[in-house]
Amino acid sequence: MPETNLSRSHRKERVGEVISDKMTKTIVVRVERRFPHTRFKKVVTRYRKLYAHDEKEEAQVGDRVRIEETRPLSKLKSWRLVEVVERGTPAEPVAPVTV
Repeated sequence: MPETNLSRSHRKERVGEVISDKMTKTIVVRVERRFPHTRFKKVVTRYRKLYAHDEKEEAQVGDRVRIEETRPLSKLKSWRLVEVVERGTPAEPVAPVTV
């Protein structure tokens, strides 16, 4: 029974910032997760690097992107790019100060 509706609503989706696009058809996305500490109730921020498949190589460093969980595509890559939410500018590296 092939299903004609290609709904993928039960997959996890995350929004994050592209921190690397140097690999072919692969981007590295930093996803932020904020939650209250279980004991002290202070809001804690954790980051996670996820490798995502970018077939058309449209995402660039600094962009905010939406990624979706998929089957494992390689050893590290099990997410795929859904859309570029917002174009951004990458942060410039700070030059060392010489005295």
